[in-house]
Amino acid sequence: MTTGEIRIDALLPPEMAQRAEYLGVRKAEAPPLATFTLAVLAGAFISLGAVFATTVAAGASGVVPYGIVRLLAGLVFTVGLVLVIVGGAELFTGNNLIVMAWAGRKVSTGALLRNWAIVYVGNFAGAIGTTLLVFASRQYTFGGGSVGAAALATAAAKVEYGFFQAVALGVLCNALVCLAVWLTFSARSTIDRIAAIILPIAAFVAAGFEHSIANMYFIPIGLFIKGFDPAFTAASGVDVSGLTWPSFLIANLLPVTLGNIIGGAVLVAAVYWFVFLHRSET
Repeated sequence: MTTGEIRIDALLPPEMAQRAEYLGVRKAEAPPLATFTLAVLAGAFISLGAVFATTVAAGASGVVPYGIVRLLAGLVFTVGLVLVIVGGAELFTGNNLIVMAWAGRKVSTGALLRNWAIVYVGNFAGAIGTTLLVFASRQYTFGGGSVGAAALATAAAKVEYGFFQAVALGVLCNALVCLAVWLTFSARSTIDRIAAIILPIAAFVAAGFEHSIANMYFIPIGLFIKGFDPAFTAASGVDVSGLTWPSFLIANLLPVTLGNIIGGAVLVAAVYWFVFLHRSET
């Protein structure tokens, strides 16, 4: 490096866009069974982040200021995406960035939708499997039952949103998630990747935005506690009258998933493709 030359070690946005496009093609062309297996892992990883966040937030309501509780929960939740990105797994919300390769006609619509479908189902399987294991461990009874009470309160609150509110919360969430993944494309080391992930993910959790894959843990754990431990549920004092499987699937998961797609595929992937790749491909 000569005198006066400034060296930036991280990749710059145009190079990040090329990496995103390349990875999108690789993901779309991966064997279905491998993709599904990695998606199951991602569902489990995000669920472990949710377990961590629930545990940290347990018992803090009314004791610690709301914003501080949400910040702490958000910071520890980032372990989920760290495991996905560094450990290697397939996450539906992050895979919305495959749209960058699709927009450049390097991935077909069929391949894009096939990847999303396989990964979404795999994420659901991994999340539900983790939820069952956590429920069987009775981890929700820890802290004098405060962990379970926090889980019930979180699940009950998430099914009370209106449809369009849930969509909007999903849009905001996955804009931040995909920005976190986008930032990792600039990284040259594992530490770089982890640093890029932390603040955007902590921000969406702290702000109360909605992540479809995380909700595959947050709401089912409440449903399992309500359905299989009614005594604990009654003792928690949490109103779970609106917490049902239909309310989970229709009132939360459907609109949040739609919002996640808009936030990730449109507001992040399509915009960065237009800015950095559109001109080079026309």
